[in-house]
Formats: sequence, structure tokens, C-alpha cells
Amino acid sequence: MDVLASAGFRDACFAKLKMLTGGGAAMPMAVAERLKGRFGLDFVEGYGMTETMSPTHLNPMGAPKRQCLGIAVHETDARVVDPESLIELGDNVVGEIVVHGPQVLQGYWNRPQADVDAFIQLDGKRFLRTGDLGYRDVEGYFFAVDRLKRMINVSGFKVWPAEVEAAMYQNRAIRECCIVSAPDEYRGETVKALVVLDDAARASTSAADIVAWARGAMASYKAPRAVVFVESLPRTASNKVNWRLLQDTEWGPTA
Repeated sequence: MDVLASAGFRDACFAKLKMLTGGGAAMPMAVAERLKGRFGLDFVEGYGMTETMSPTHLNPMGAPKRQCLGIAVHETDARVVDPESLIELGDNVVGEIVVHGPQVLQGYWNRPQADVDAFIQLDGKRFLRTGDLGYRDVEGYFFAVDRLKRMINVSGFKVWPAEVEAAMYQNRAIRECCIVSAPDEYRGETVKALVVLDDAARASTSAADIVAWARGAMASYKAPRAVVFVESLPRTASNKVNWRLLQDTEWGPTA
């Protein structure tokens, strides 16, 4: 996204690249399509966690899918379970992704309760609960929906911030955005967007413009009812957008 937003970036810098890879956060479809159109390069994604030391999933270089974590790597068993009952789910059913493999940590240092919360037993194997919601398709590819703790409940409708963020990137005025839950007296929760505008759009785009556009681009209950423009979004040490910090600003710190 930084490359696409940079007026001074020289396309010749990518002349020898054959493929772009990354992980940590899902690549929005709209951004992937812009990269493909401008540079002719596919963005191939993978998935892992601090707790796994290395990836648990990768897209095959010859058959990648967009906005996809990939397939489980060698010697790794990945499944999708119901977050409450912990019963394994079938293909194309959203649940929590759990992983077992040699790259998974043995346990948290001096935190026995964290181990109890993080690990479950399935078929005699010890699986790590990732806290990520997703599903597996019939070909064995895994797709992330969002973090379990990020779900927004709007009058009983489930809203996944990552899905809304991906849709927001269809608007060329938006350089970067983060979706959070905000208190709402009537609905309990509502959808709020923190938006960094593209430099070329700053003078001609209002928050009301983004709200109106979003209502036409997605289901009404998913569309942000509040849009706040910011100069930048806070980031974690691993350079991910720090959604938790922004969420805590709205509601106060949560577990």
C-alpha cells in the first residue's frame, strides 16, 4: 500500500521481481488487484504466529489463492473447531483455527493458566488455539475471517472488521483504514472507521463522503456509521496496525 501511495516510486525497481509474498495481515483484494494491474505480480500469502516460530500455512507458489492463508505446511495438522464446544467443523464452516506441529511452542514461560487457555486435545494431539476465525475450503486451503475478539455485534448481526476493511480499500481515496467497534445507545455497538486518506484525496473527500460510499458498497449493518480521518494508524512492534489500542480508546482496556 505504501508503494501504491508513493508518487515517487519507480516501477523499474520491481522489474526483476517474479512474485510478492507476505503475511501477518490479509492483503485486501482491491490492493492485490492494483498490484497485479500495475506490476503484473501476484501477492502470495502465508500464515503463522509468534507462538509458532515459523509459518503453519503457505500458498503453493504455482496455485495461490487470494486473501488466503494457504495450505498447512509439512508435518502440520490444522483444523477448524467451534470456539465454544471445540468440536471439529466441516469444510466452508467458520470457526477457530487450531494448529499442531513441530513449530508450535511447548508452553508459555511461568504462565500455566495461559497454557490451559491456549491448548486443546484432539485425537490425541495437542493443538494451539490461534484465536483466529476462519474456514477450510474443499481443496484444503484455509481462509481467515478475523480475530475472535474483534467481532462487532450490531443489533445481533455479526460484523467482521477485516471484511469491512478489505471492502473499504476499493475506495481509491483511502490509503489505510482500521475498523473498530464503538458504543451505540440503540444498537449496543456500531462500526467506526479510522481512515488515512490518500494525499490526492485530502482536499476533496469528507467523512460524509466515505460514509455514503460505504453504504452503497456493502450491507448497511456492516458499513461504518462513523468515519474519523487520522494522519496515521498506530502499529505494533511487528508493524501490524494496532487495532487493539484503537479499540481500547473506544471502550477502555479489555482482556
